[in-house]
Amino acid sequence: MPALHDRGYRSLFAHPELVRELVTDFTSIKLLDEIPLSAFERVNPAYVSERLSAREDDIVWRVRLGDEFLYVYILIECQSGVDSWMALRMQTYIGLLYQDLVKGHKLSPGLLLPPVLPLVFYNGVPRWSASMDLSGLLMQAPAELAALQPSQRYVLIDQQRLDRAELEANASLLALLFRFELSATPDVSKNVFAALTTWFKGSPQASLRRSVQVWINALLARGASKEELCMVDRVEEGADMGGKLAIWAEQFEELGFQKGCAQGKAEGKAEGVAEGKAEGPVIALRGVLGKLLRIRFGDVPDLAAQRIEQATQGELERWIERGIAAPSVPALFGAD
Repeated sequence: MPALHDRGYRSLFAHPELVRELVTDFTSIKLLDEIPLSAFERVNPAYVSERLSAREDDIVWRVRLGDEFLYVYILIECQSGVDSWMALRMQTYIGLLYQDLVKGHKLSPGLLLPPVLPLVFYNGVPRWSASMDLSGLLMQAPAELAALQPSQRYVLIDQQRLDRAELEANASLLALLFRFELSATPDVSKNVFAALTTWFKGSPQASLRRSVQVWINALLARGASKEELCMVDRVEEGADMGGKLAIWAEQFEELGFQKGCAQGKAEGKAEGVAEGKAEGPVIALRGVLGKLLRIRFGDVPDLAAQRIEQATQGELERWIERGIAAPSVPALFGAD
């Protein structure tokens, strides 16, 4: 069962315009640049292997290229953690896809298998370290067997490490949503939500607007408690889109940076009372900074935690300001 956030992305990638944007704007492959949306067709990916293992969570499209009935199958994997066996998984998925095409008599008139574009869309915090080629997972074969070994590559889109300047310059909907997820709270409130409001007013496609709403709710739900999750879900019931966006902006701040600050201050005060050491403001600032780092980057590295523990009030205040927009933990500390 895919996680809430993955469901949000699967909802987005159910639309051909966003699949085309994902390929053309965020990979080096420009094959689909001028292909009309009418050439895209969603494919049912419920492959069944010999062990009856269904692949119902895959997102698969085929695209008609020119007049030659050439089809490109795109497999999109939403990953929030590094999977060292992804190249092997991709080979398995593509093998199941081909098997399904053969059994269903869905091949071209020449009975040839279509080319495949395997995409891994990764939105996790740790840097992707898995081999992008199956050959990197194989033992070195004897020379006589080397040419017989399998090879499978995939294209990786690492969302957390997209160039922020390029995202700012990209006017596509998908780039706007990536900025929404990656940006600090003030930027989201002032810029991204304003752009989203404009997009909602100009978009005639009810199904795409609905998918964007599902994606935003899934993003908000990642940091929500059980009570807050109910609040997030009820946003769908409102009729006024401008009102919804305003509520989303408030919820984003509440569930994001402001929530971290409030919890951090509470933790800091509790720590100051319990331990009876250091001044309350410094402890509170440590709690705020620690919570902010956990929200933005996950687990705080030991060296960073030690540096925070030894910091002065001025340093902590400076780092909190940097932490709102810093792209990484090292960047937050800078010359300090």
